[in-house]
Amino acid sequence: MVAWPACKVADRTKGRKVTILRQPTRAGVRDAAEKIARILPPTPLYVHEIKGMKVAFKAESLQPIGAFKIRGAWHRLTALDAESRARGVVAFSSGNHAQGIAWAAKRLGMPATIVMPADAPRAKLEGTLALGAEVVRYDRATESREIIAARLAEARGATLVPSFDDPWVIEGQGSAGIEAEAQMAALGLGAPRRVVVPCGGGGLSAGLALALKDAAITVVEPEGWDDMRRSLEASWIEPVGPNPPPTACDALQTPRVSPLTFDVLARRDATGVAVSEAETAAAQRWAAEHLRLVVEPGGAVGLAAVLAGKVAMEPGLLVILSGGNVDIDAYARAIAG
Repeated sequence: MVAWPACKVADRTKGRKVTILRQPTRAGVRDAAEKIARILPPTPLYVHEIKGMKVAFKAESLQPIGAFKIRGAWHRLTALDAESRARGVVAFSSGNHAQGIAWAAKRLGMPATIVMPADAPRAKLEGTLALGAEVVRYDRATESREIIAARLAEARGATLVPSFDDPWVIEGQGSAGIEAEAQMAALGLGAPRRVVVPCGGGGLSAGLALALKDAAITVVEPEGWDDMRRSLEASWIEPVGPNPPPTACDALQTPRVSPLTFDVLARRDATGVAVSEAETAAAQRWAAEHLRLVVEPGGAVGLAAVLAGKVAMEPGLLVILSGGNVDIDAYARAIAG
């Protein structure tokens, strides 16, 4: 296991530095929302009736990088001091976090290195490279991205930014909930009462749990990769089992969730469901037909759970469409059915 570096915080009263383990907070989510509002407009909120019930859809697929990951990346990198920014950042990702980090680093003038799987979707790889990041490839089946990234960061003196196991990243992702709450109120829908959210490592769902303290949280994962669901049911962390099935949801292939995200969700009594590949593809088709949105498989699993009847219909239902970075050939096959 790789031990992530703890946060160094200056103790002004005693003139020394102490090491603490920073926790994500709702105040941090609000700070992140204010930061992001200064540089990006809110992503659209669509409303559509399903089985006679109005459902709100937060289109994070329409972010500049095509996914919500831009939020956590911006909040994390802007928290670094000038010296740390000069040394750069290292991250690991199948593509959406990669592009978020690359986008934020480019805007801040920082060097960025991203560890990406050799089978990452071409669109995500090309998007990361186009933003000026260096990409280091690895074999998902035989190598550890965490170890590779940690070694690179240590060798370069760079800041390591994991895709979900980081308090700033969690807070940044939660800013989507602050936006959605205001948008739903403006449309007369009231406050979100249940949020249905795609889950890989749990950064987005944990951030939303902090942002929307009165809403129930339902995380959705692909079948066979539903370790957060099983962990929440067991009350301890359960990793993905051996030989998990193939899935089109490349963004949600996280073999083990982190204590940081699990703790936030467990304290909020979050629940989880799993969806099949066929249900996910059907949700992609529904989003294209009814919302006119391109949504990647991992970004469509929340919608898939609603359409499949795995989440009860109720007022105040908010579904997060977390990403839209598709492989065009795979997307064409999904849409064709």
